[in-house]
Amino acid sequence: MFTIVTHHIPDLDAVTSVWLIKRFLPNWQDANIAFVPAGETLNKEIADSDSHILHVDTGFGILDHHQSDAYTCAAKKTYEYLQQKINRDESWKDEAIERMVEVVNFYDHFREVTIADIMADYHVFDLVSIFDGIKSAYTDDNAKIINFGLEILDMVYKVMQERVWAEEVLEREGTEFVSNWGKAIAFETINDTVLKLAQKKGYILVVRKDPKKGYIRIKGNPLSKVDLTEKFKIFQKSDPHATWYLHPSKKLLLNGSTRNPNMKPTKLKLNQIIKILQK
Repeated sequence: MFTIVTHHIPDLDAVTSVWLIKRFLPNWQDANIAFVPAGETLNKEIADSDSHILHVDTGFGILDHHQSDAYTCAAKKTYEYLQQKINRDESWKDEAIERMVEVVNFYDHFREVTIADIMADYHVFDLVSIFDGIKSAYTDDNAKIINFGLEILDMVYKVMQERVWAEEVLEREGTEFVSNWGKAIAFETINDTVLKLAQKKGYILVVRKDPKKGYIRIKGNPLSKVDLTEKFKIFQKSDPHATWYLHPSKKLLLNGSTRNPNMKPTKLKLNQIIKILQK
């Protein structure tokens, strides 16, 4: 049986290291997790002396980073370790994981204090702040902290994968056009992350048509002067059999939603949607 060892009250770096091993290192998915005082090893043995035991973020072994002040962390070292251990035709690389690890490294070196608006209350909802809350609430339950972290990191991985994919869609597949309110872009993709990503890139209006379900989502920048009321009326006339919903903000127009499976998708093509929004 394999065992992963980390320190008591594991932080984001330690939990991410455990997650990487259990999710991606072959044969380690069911590894046991043991906890030791920070800096120590299991049964006082030398770290890395047993191939069935991996110490992460403790023990001064290959997956610890406290031997020096280098800008690295246990998660980063673990990712590099996996790249060597996972046998593929070519060097294993996962951009989503690589970027996650860089974020963990950023926080593990307390770089969040350099964020311009770090005092804003919405940072309380950041993953690191949530981890602080979990560690505070369950100081005597290491397993609870680890299990929570593993599940959350599964979700973070999914979000990062969607982001990486959305960036590719934004770069290669978008159709740019000029709307009544400024620059706009439209996509035909099942990736919904591209909507927010395009808005963050500065597009005033973003359109996504789901090629499988046929649904349309049109979103205006929340701080813009976008008012989709007239477009809403045109869409209703152009396809009266489809279900159209205009949000009270007048900046969000939906035709179909995973929250309402009874909505009927439009038969309008993406180029027809664009033409209406250009008028």
